[in-house]
Order: sequence, then structure tokens, then C-alpha cells
Amino acid sequence: MPKLKKQASDSPNGSPWYVVKESSIHGRGLFARKAIPSGTRVGTMTGRPTQRDGRHVLWVYEDDGSCAGLRVQNDLRFANHSQRPNTELDGFDLFALRRIRKGEEITFHYGDDWEQVE
Repeated sequence: MPKLKKQASDSPNGSPWYVVKESSIHGRGLFARKAIPSGTRVGTMTGRPTQRDGRHVLWVYEDDGSCAGLRVQNDLRFANHSQRPNTELDGFDLFALRRIRKGEEITFHYGDDWEQVE
């Protein structure tokens, strides 16, 4: 299992790229503060390592078959799932797949095996 370090959470609305607001997809979501160019690193998921599933837990699977669980504690935990996402994860970093318009909700695909945890 890859080693994870606890990192400081983003302060609320502290990102130059996004703000947390109510979402029509589910609860709260991330919305672009301004246009985000394709390929931009929108942010990095930060939090505490975990081996238990639950709400706001992100599982990253490595090429060597290892898996790392992170209980996301910064604002990126509010990025909602979409079958047609505008961002994707590379490890714990979230990158824009295309230009994201100002005010557009920032989404990513949680994975084919994702099931909503209440």
C-alpha cells in the first residue's frame, strides 16, 4: 500500500479554481470560479489515510496492484460523479479534461464499480 501523508485541508473557498455551492447533482458541488484551461491541475485530494470504505473515501489503484484509501477532508470531497466528467484523477490530483466554463460544475467519474454510500 502506498504511503500517504496527512496534508492540511484547503480552507473553504480557498482555491483560485473552484468554490463550493449547492449542486443539482447531489448536495454540494464544486463550481469553477473562472474558466479553467484543459490540462490544468484543479487541486489535490488531501486528508487522512484509511483502510475502511465510507463517505468521502477515495480509493486509488496503482499499476502494481496496490491500493491507497484516503478520507478526503478538503473541498475536493464535494466533486460530484458524472458519466461525462470534465476532470479526471491522476493519483490524488484532479486535472481538467477540457476547458471548464466559469460557473460550470466540476465533476469526475468515480469508477465503474462505484456505489453511493449514505
